[in-house]
Amino acid sequence: MAVKKTAVLVLDCAEPEELAEFYAALLGGTAGPGGDPDLIEVSDGQGIRVAIHRDNGYAPPSWPRPQDAQQAHLRILVARGDIDEAEREAVGLGARPVDTTDNSGSRDTRTYSDPAGHSFTLTVSAGPQAPG
Repeated sequence: MAVKKTAVLVLDCAEPEELAEFYAALLGGTAGPGGDPDLIEVSDGQGIRVAIHRDNGYAPPSWPRPQDAQQAHLRILVARGDIDEAEREAVGLGARPVDTTDNSGSRDTRTYSDPAGHSFTLTVSAGPQAPG
């Protein structure tokens, strides 16, 4: 029998309080202590969990440069009709678009960097609605 597990994606940065507030606002959740003085967890109470960890030597990823291939990113699912509003919300909170090569027509996946430089995408959910 498999041991029941849960997982949380942990992002490193120099200022975890600020980045935790960014993700709490973006994901509609709350930020709180993560059981370690240098760790803050963000949760929406419905299954989304992200943790932000203080790394005093943090240097932002340099993606999308080819020599530094992307290692991981958050994929945030939204309903098709909400993608433009989700983009406005993310940018209003401090996200920076990093993939603006084709801004004409519908784009189902849009790539950004958070205030600490981690990449994430807003992606149209494959189903009729985004989860939640």
